[in-house]
Amino acid sequence: MIMALFEGIDHVIYEVTLAIVPLLIFFLVFQFFFLKLELKRIKDIVIGLIFTFAGLVLFLQGVEVGFFPAGEAIGEILGARDNTLILLPALGFLFGLVATFAEPAIRILNYEVEKVTAGSISKNVMLITLSLGVGLAIGLSMVRIVVGFPLWYLILPGYILAFILVFLSSDRFISIAFDAGGVATGPMTVTFIMAIAVGVAEVTEGRDPLLDGFGMIALVALTPILAVLILGLLFKAKERSNT
Repeated sequence: MIMALFEGIDHVIYEVTLAIVPLLIFFLVFQFFFLKLELKRIKDIVIGLIFTFAGLVLFLQGVEVGFFPAGEAIGEILGARDNTLILLPALGFLFGLVATFAEPAIRILNYEVEKVTAGSISKNVMLITLSLGVGLAIGLSMVRIVVGFPLWYLILPGYILAFILVFLSSDRFISIAFDAGGVATGPMTVTFIMAIAVGVAEVTEGRDPLLDGFGMIALVALTPILAVLILGLLFKAKERSNT
């Protein structure tokens, strides 16, 4: 049983090595010509790279043997139930909230935002905002799978609204918003939630997993942008009321 969990891990190690080695080469080049860091700093960086390598290998192996199968199984069970038009969007929204709270990249973004803004934009406010945005994206994705309308019905109006909000929102929120869209599409959402969407599409009559199960990540990249830009509008309105 234990050995089955590590089946195919050699391929995962190979892929992670291909991802990390170029970064290591870039660091060594910069260290030799420009950085010239002390030996202690180099030692700490090497130890961090080792931990990163081991963590990525274990995570991706866990995705392969755990997250993907579990997500697809949950999606197939939910998609086979009655009242999916009500059940799936609600559960999708809940899954989005939970996945965002567990997303490490989002926590790092929120920490950096709070630090750079000296606490004026707290990490908890950012976490709640992004969680609501991702939850909305997953809920809309489930509606799209059940109803069967094209993805661009959501993507096109969403980005038009985003570009309109860019001119209305507070300036400091614009860059944060578009970074948040990328950060929200992290490993938790991509591995677990997308597998659920594909599982739902597989058991929903008249749906193609390739056409209907995918596309959710495009929405997940969009709705946090809208959520943060709207948060910028609220902060802008608050600043005006205080002046």
